[in-house]
Amino acid sequence: MRTATPPATGRTAPPSSGWPAVLAVTTGIFAIVTTEILPIGLLTPIGADFTVSDGTAGLMMAMPGYVAAAAAPTVTVATAGVDRRRMLCAFMFLLASANAIAAAAPAYWAVLLSRVLVGIVIGGFWSIGAGLAGRLVPARSARRATAVVFSAVPLGSVVGVPLGTLIGDLGGWRAGFLMPGVLSAGVLVALVLLLPPLPAERAARLGVLRGMLRGTGTRSALLLTFLVVLAHFGAYTYVAPFLEGVTEVPAARITLFLLAYGAAGVAGTFLAGTAAARRPRAAFGAAGALISVAVLALPFLGRAEPGALGLLVVWGIGYGAVPVCSQACFARSAPESPEAASVLFTASFQATLSSGALIGGVVLDHTSARTVMLLGGATAAAMVAATALLGRVTGGERRSGE
Repeated sequence: MRTATPPATGRTAPPSSGWPAVLAVTTGIFAIVTTEILPIGLLTPIGADFTVSDGTAGLMMAMPGYVAAAAAPTVTVATAGVDRRRMLCAFMFLLASANAIAAAAPAYWAVLLSRVLVGIVIGGFWSIGAGLAGRLVPARSARRATAVVFSAVPLGSVVGVPLGTLIGDLGGWRAGFLMPGVLSAGVLVALVLLLPPLPAERAARLGVLRGMLRGTGTRSALLLTFLVVLAHFGAYTYVAPFLEGVTEVPAARITLFLLAYGAAGVAGTFLAGTAAARRPRAAFGAAGALISVAVLALPFLGRAEPGALGLLVVWGIGYGAVPVCSQACFARSAPESPEAASVLFTASFQATLSSGALIGGVVLDHTSARTVMLLGGATAAAMVAATALLGRVTGGERRSGE
């Protein structure tokens, strides 16, 4: 499978150390993704324990994204001269600490504090780690290694979140956070043992980031990412209340629905790989179309379990392609600086993720879960329209190179 993230050409690590190190970084991203979106599966019990509404509980999703959006450029620029191995180890220690704080939280404010720490980890680890695969393996294996790293995103949905939710159902939501906490500690040990020294090479700097923001390709990537991520997380953050209140799925079976969604996400990621490498914007539009159709249909066809399950599968395939396509669009706009592309991808993705969760929570508290889905689907449809319009303006990807 191909990915669109160009590997770094610098090579400070001996190829023989490559694949175990790649797997350690991949597992670290898996732990981060699991921790970030785990509250989606535990939203209701956490809200009930602290007597807060579902919308207020949605702050657990909004908080990390805003922090990550600020941390991505700030941390990577501030640490441009620091060995990347040390930075990744520091972030993984912080992630283990954040999960421990959440599991022991005496009040809701402590949970939110832990989510601030998670946001710092997301912004730093993602921005640095996403472009490292090409430095850990021989050049001929760089694309495959990058694909393995990115597979951690859907695997967090298909394995991490359902597993954490199941543990939360059996042992209480606090136990759900212990799982990624223990995993993070294990990843820290693996990073210390397996990663070679990784001196900063072609690190993101303010001048490079400012230059990218002036480019048409970067602005297009920002617009499309904003619309589709806003649509997805505005709706998906509150899919559990929808399934409970509208579809009337028993709480014990919601994990199975999330598992089906996550499995579809894995398929979507791999299906999007080659398409995103060749025509990232067209693949991006197709992913948005799948999300739009599924989310708009959910209030009508998702009242029964079979319909809801089928639409979640379509939704999962669409969203599984989104991170790959978005990263591909940013990478194409700055092929000479993969870390800078990763910084902008991470910052825009996380800020919009938080906005979607926050807006969706306000809408849910004042209207209904059905309305949340309709607004999310309409926003995804706007992204598809924007993709088509950009294609006409630039004359198509093949001619413009966007």
